[in-house]
Amino acid sequence: MAESLAQSSPTLLGPTDPAPVGLRNILGGSPFFLICDHAGNAVPAALHDLGLNGDELGRHIGIDIGILGVSERLSDLLAAPLVFQRYSRLVVECNRRPTASDFVAAVSDGTPVPGNAGISAEERARRASEISEPYHHEIVSRLDERQGAGRPTILVSMHSFTPSLRARPSLRPWHVGLCYDADRRFTMPVLDALDREPGLNVGRNEPYGVNMAADYSIPVHGEERGQLYVEFEIRQDLIASAEGQVEWADRIARVLTAAYAAYAGGAA
Repeated sequence: MAESLAQSSPTLLGPTDPAPVGLRNILGGSPFFLICDHAGNAVPAALHDLGLNGDELGRHIGIDIGILGVSERLSDLLAAPLVFQRYSRLVVECNRRPTASDFVAAVSDGTPVPGNAGISAEERARRASEISEPYHHEIVSRLDERQGAGRPTILVSMHSFTPSLRARPSLRPWHVGLCYDADRRFTMPVLDALDREPGLNVGRNEPYGVNMAADYSIPVHGEERGQLYVEFEIRQDLIASAEGQVEWADRIARVLTAAYAAYAGGAA
């Protein structure tokens, strides 16, 4: 099966495939700079949906459900630049280092991915060079540009998580979680602001934390470059609808604004 789905052309993306990187409000004047690693679930035509049906590609294994809608509204509310990735995390996992075992996952949450079974090193490198590398290059270029101009910048990484895994069923009761490693300068003011929001179950490195060895976006764009950051994980059932996306974008905008005021005041 893997052979029949393999790409024989020297390039992966064809003329009908979307560009991997999406931009919104890219010249916005906000100190917040939004990124969304798993915004879309596109699959290059040459990969024939990786041998999966649309239901599987629409699950959390293929896309962070609801997070693009939240991120786009948040970008508009804050006049904040947003850089997002259009391809499914099953094609290539843009929040993993290329050396990570699930950079191209053969199985995800118990679902075998035929188009990823036994792929060659060449095919793996092609997915990296045409999808994940342009995405991260865009982020680096924009952060470098802001740094060079002396613009205050807070990296905001937007994700969503499934209420329960199929492979390891368990309750995930948090409405929202923050993921962080050693640099908690901005995460702590955000946690304080979230704790003032009524009725929220807030996770601290739940349902998971930052894996500095395997993850990419926060380790590389945040921790390694000394960039202030916060990473949100919102439970997917809360943002599956347009109404939920509006509610959570409004909430996150409120929280970020309060956290930035607290951080700036404390740094003064």
